[in-house]
Amino acid sequence: MSSKVPPIILNNGVEMPQLGFGVWQVPDDEAEQAVGTALAAGYRSVDTAAIYGNEEGTGRALAASGIPREDLFVTTKLWNTDQGYDAALRAFDASLAKLGLDHVDLYLIHWPAPALGKAGDTYKAFEKIHADGRARAIGVSNFLPEHLERLLDATSVIPSVNQIELHPRLQQRAAREFHAEQGIATEAWSPLGQGKGLLEVPAIVAIAQKHGRTPAQVVLRWHIQLGNVVIPKSVTPTRITENIDVYGFELDTEDMAAIRALNEDRRLGPDPADFNAA
Repeated sequence: MSSKVPPIILNNGVEMPQLGFGVWQVPDDEAEQAVGTALAAGYRSVDTAAIYGNEEGTGRALAASGIPREDLFVTTKLWNTDQGYDAALRAFDASLAKLGLDHVDLYLIHWPAPALGKAGDTYKAFEKIHADGRARAIGVSNFLPEHLERLLDATSVIPSVNQIELHPRLQQRAAREFHAEQGIATEAWSPLGQGKGLLEVPAIVAIAQKHGRTPAQVVLRWHIQLGNVVIPKSVTPTRITENIDVYGFELDTEDMAAIRALNEDRRLGPDPADFNAA
């Protein structure tokens, strides 16, 4: 089955599917089956990370799928302990080996880890990886606008993507506006709020009933209409299939306003300003 997902065009001209499959918290031995199910359902973008410990299972699924490499979009991320120029280059080699690939489509610095003070040197390694054609695009994850400003002052390649926690309870409007000004795509992690009550919120349930859709489909559709890249994660085949089926309906102005009213600026994950975990 070919992809059902239209792409967005990153700031360097690379096409990235707007909806992909995330494998955070999926054990390596389950990743192969989950990613295989996603690819069969039409996903072509897969998002993993060194710290997830499932690059090998993800790579096995990509290889087994029979899908041409040029039709896949693979993202992985560099963990905090590998920040720094030389360490980042070594970590990238290790990730490629685990994935069984000769290049990735997007490589991200997983956290700014400001106390380490190494993001600038790390990104210089990313620029080399990009120049060498081993990552088609490079970017960051969890960077606040202040972190991005420091990076933009010190480097020459504008990040293509910033992947941040983003869902109806944490709508990140200031960050999204800053990214848009800089030509950086906003990618949402935990787009469905990690299953912590968001999908039972009456406003979302009511919109879902109105459109004959599930609450998850409504939230994913909201992201897409905002212009976010979104990477829902599931290991349940029916949900994997359901999460990509968000292109046959549209939220109206009233729906979008009702979801916008749910913002609480409340994080489920760490605060990037002081998260420096090894």
